[in-house]
Amino acid sequence: MSMNVVALAGRLSRPAVEKVLESGDRLVAMEVTVRPEGEKAESVPVVWFGAPASAASLDVEQPVVVVGRVRRRFFRSPAGTQSRTEVVADAVVPANQRKRVEAVLRRAQEALSDLR
Repeated sequence: MSMNVVALAGRLSRPAVEKVLESGDRLVAMEVTVRPEGEKAESVPVVWFGAPASAASLDVEQPVVVVGRVRRRFFRSPAGTQSRTEVVADAVVPANQRKRVEAVLRRAQEALSDLR
C-alpha cells in the first residue's frame, strides 16, 4: 500500500486566487513559501478544490499550515507538453488557529498510522 501525504508550514507568497473551472468546480490557487532552517526558501504551488469562500481572502505573508497530497500534472502549451508539480490541499489553516492546525495534522498522522 502507498500513501501520498504532505504537510507544509510556511507563508503565502502571493495572494490566493479563486478560479472557476469549465466543469463549474471552484478552486483556490496559492503559493506557499517554506524556509527550512539554514536552507534557501522554496515556493510551493498549492491548489485547493472546494475551498471555502474565505480561502480567497488569505493575506500575503500570512503563516499557514497545508495538509494534502503531491500531484504532477501534464498539459499542452504553445511550447509543447509541460508539467507542474503541486500540492492538492485537503486543508489550509492559518497557523495562528492552533486547535484547527492540531486537528488537520492529527488526521494526517492517523492516515499515515493506517499504513502500519
